[in-house]
Amino acid sequence: METSTDWKSVKAVIFDLMGTCTDWKSSIVASLQNQQPPTTVDLPAFADAWRAGFFQEIHRRFELGEPAEDIDITHRRVLDFLLEKAGIGWGEDARRSLVASWHNQTAWPDSIAGIELLKQNYFVVVLANGTTRLQLDIVKSSGLPFHSLFSSQLLDLTKPDPQIYLKAVKLLDLRPSDCVMVAAHAYDLRAAAKIGMKTIYVHRLTEDLHEDMERIRTECDASVDGTTGDLTGGLSAVAAILGAVST
Repeated sequence: METSTDWKSVKAVIFDLMGTCTDWKSSIVASLQNQQPPTTVDLPAFADAWRAGFFQEIHRRFELGEPAEDIDITHRRVLDFLLEKAGIGWGEDARRSLVASWHNQTAWPDSIAGIELLKQNYFVVVLANGTTRLQLDIVKSSGLPFHSLFSSQLLDLTKPDPQIYLKAVKLLDLRPSDCVMVAAHAYDLRAAAKIGMKTIYVHRLTEDLHEDMERIRTECDASVDGTTGDLTGGLSAVAAILGAVST
């Protein structure tokens, strides 16, 4: 759904990465399966709990004013907690392998085409929590063709701190109103909107499992459906909203 927002001033499209552009869940579930877990473990639910635990940790650290943490450390701490809770005694090698699997992800079917279209007219960059190495590994494994990558490690700030959005915009030598933040996470877009960025929400089946989608659609400048696997949805639909179409 598109609102009456005027997109003519947009010069840069800034993306969240995991979940928005990549299907993290498929790679995590496959990695869990490779460890031959007990048959009683619901692997998709375990993956969702791991992801939710990560978000709980970064929001907790942000609210306490703690500095950005290496995402591998956060993922490992949450994994250890979940394995203990489930009574699964995997060793160090298995745990390291599982944490490393977050660095190897595939793009959603619409992502590469959508980004390629947007690159014709806009700066297209990533702004996401995590390390620069994580982003480089994800971009390499997924083939996502971004112009540049801004990590929380690189900017020494964590989303949803308003300063991380302002710093990214400043590095692009633009104003917030010149930029649109694209994400599958409502908290991300709410923070970006507060500093004057335009916002587009991408609905993905793996993200915002407990958010009210109708509320999100009213909060954002536009929203697109990225749940069907249709190549014209998701980021391709973002490109269409911004007038970047194939010729």
